[in-house]
Amino acid sequence: MYSIEVENLTKKFGSFTAVNNISFKVAEGEIFGFLGANGAGKTTAIKMMCGLLQPTSGKATIAGYDLATQAKLIKKNIGYMSQRFSLYNDLTLYENMQLFGTVYDIPRKELKNRILESLAALDMSDKANTLVDSIPLGWKQKLAFATAMLHRPKIVFLDEPTSGVDPIVRREFWNMIYEAASQGITIFVTTHYMDEAEYCKRVSIMSDGEIKLIGTPDELKEQTNSQSIAEVFGNLIKH
Repeated sequence: MYSIEVENLTKKFGSFTAVNNISFKVAEGEIFGFLGANGAGKTTAIKMMCGLLQPTSGKATIAGYDLATQAKLIKKNIGYMSQRFSLYNDLTLYENMQLFGTVYDIPRKELKNRILESLAALDMSDKANTLVDSIPLGWKQKLAFATAMLHRPKIVFLDEPTSGVDPIVRREFWNMIYEAASQGITIFVTTHYMDEAEYCKRVSIMSDGEIKLIGTPDELKEQTNSQSIAEVFGNLIKH
């Protein structure tokens, strides 16, 4: 079963084509890396898949819902975490999770249980009433991921989730990603860290609004006679 099916998706802004006729599928529970240099069209593509932008042409099915006619249902069944920390610094950890859980209409008692379980899993139970502003960046990123998971989405879109955190926290964050994928949640992740691309089951590389390569990390390295995804990416972008 596929949780994401994209067919000939295109987005134009006037005469500029930001996303040009891209097609791919992502399986349920797959960790899919979506790579590309700045300006490649990644963010525009993600905004379309999240139901935030209407495509100029093409079609997509996200979490089983049609992008053209069921955007509201898509939004209810996906989670999203941006590279810019998206929680509120002047609220506590608990209050942030409570706020976002309320947005998704999680029943109050169930929401409380989910928040307490999430904080315990993060080893942050004793920080529940601490302001987000006072905790380290790595903790914030893990909290943001857990918050994006509160409503138990079918797909989570992660836009450079480990940007700016140290290698140890990055490893811990990826352990959380693996755990979510093992529960059948599809992870759609962008990253500028090429070593992280090696952790994905499959990877696509965008350039100039088009998907130039797609496959497992090993397949891409073999196709391009490269030793690493960083080398694959570097050679593609040069061309």
